[in-house]
Amino acid sequence: MIVGLVLVPLPGPGWLIVFAGIGIWAAEFAWARNLLAYGRRLLGAWTTWVQLQPWPVKAAIGLAGLVFVGAVLYGSWWLTFGRT
Repeated sequence: MIVGLVLVPLPGPGWLIVFAGIGIWAAEFAWARNLLAYGRRLLGAWTTWVQLQPWPVKAAIGLAGLVFVGAVLYGSWWLTFGRT
């Protein structure tokens, strides 16, 4: 989980590692089980809300996601190669 949290701002599977870690911990700890259940409920509510929106709202959400990913990639590129 700590490695996943470190990788979150970087391009790659940061969130995937965090959620996998919570899933593994959920087999042992009640707090992790509750956190995982809460996350699933939140994701389900978000998915339902997005499905009910008209296409312009869905397009705006998709565009915002693309802008965010582009900003992260640009920032990673600049931090890696842009500074001299």
